[in-house]
Amino acid sequence: MVNRYCVEPTNPEKSAKARSTHVRVHFKNTFETAAAVRGMTLEKAKSYLNNCLEKKEIIPFRRFNKGVGRHAQVKGMGSSQGRWPTKSIEHVISLLVNAESNAVAKGLDANKLVISHIKVDQATHMRRRTYRAHGRINPWMSSPSHVELILTEVEGTVSRAAGAKVVKQNVQA
Repeated sequence: MVNRYCVEPTNPEKSAKARSTHVRVHFKNTFETAAAVRGMTLEKAKSYLNNCLEKKEIIPFRRFNKGVGRHAQVKGMGSSQGRWPTKSIEHVISLLVNAESNAVAKGLDANKLVISHIKVDQATHMRRRTYRAHGRINPWMSSPSHVELILTEVEGTVSRAAGAKVVKQNVQA
């Protein structure tokens, strides 16, 4: 079995990685949690997820939203449905802390880290059984997941030179 990430960072010296496999957190909840923090800075993502744990903010459910209730907190987030998946949030926070410590061990600045890649995959279902009426047995499956993320240290923004003009180009197809 080859343990590797699905993407490699463009600059490995300025990146830190963390991953977990076969974690007993629901795939769909973790997928939506990861989608909510993708592209955020590390500090913003951690504060957002901690606010979600306190139910001050919400995780919008955009893809796996069948049967998910509507909440007013989701207004302006591109969805009308959302949840507060506590277990998934706690797991993503622990991965962020792990990746941050990996970055600090590499000598990167923790204030400039951005979540450049985060991916959630389904792991193999775990099987149990539940007993039903009339002597029947049904499967009772869990949906664990694999989570991987890459933090990248971004360079400072480049300011526009004094007196420089903004040129817009019209592209015709």
